[in-house]
Amino acid sequence: MSLIEDSALRNVTGITDEDRRDVSYFLQGAIYCWCKNRPDEWFALRDLMGGDNTYWKGSPLMSVYKKHSALTDEQAFKAAAKDAGWLLKQAIVHDRRAFDTTKSGLVRKYKWRRSETST
Repeated sequence: MSLIEDSALRNVTGITDEDRRDVSYFLQGAIYCWCKNRPDEWFALRDLMGGDNTYWKGSPLMSVYKKHSALTDEQAFKAAAKDAGWLLKQAIVHDRRAFDTTKSGLVRKYKWRRSETST
C-alpha cells in the first residue's frame, strides 16, 4: 500500500473490469501530471477531474457517470464523483510512490511523499 495512513478501500460496482482498468490508467496519468507540476501540494479528485475537467464525455470516467443514468443529472454527477473518488484512491494505493492522506470534510486529499517510494 502506498498510502502512509491506513485507509479503507471500497469496490466500485456497476462498471466492467475493462472500464475499471481504463479509469485507473486515466487517473494514474492525472496523478503523475499533478505530482510533476505541483509536487508539494495536496490534491483531491476535484482538483484532477473537477472545474475545467468536469466534462467527462469521451474520457474513461464517462462509464462511471453512465452507471448512474437512472438518476437526475445532479444526482448522477454526485454519485459518479463519489465512485471516481474511490477509484482514485485505488489508483493511489497501487502506485509505487508513497502518498500522505487526510480528510477535510467529505473530501479525501493526497500528497506525494517525495522522500519515499513504495516497492
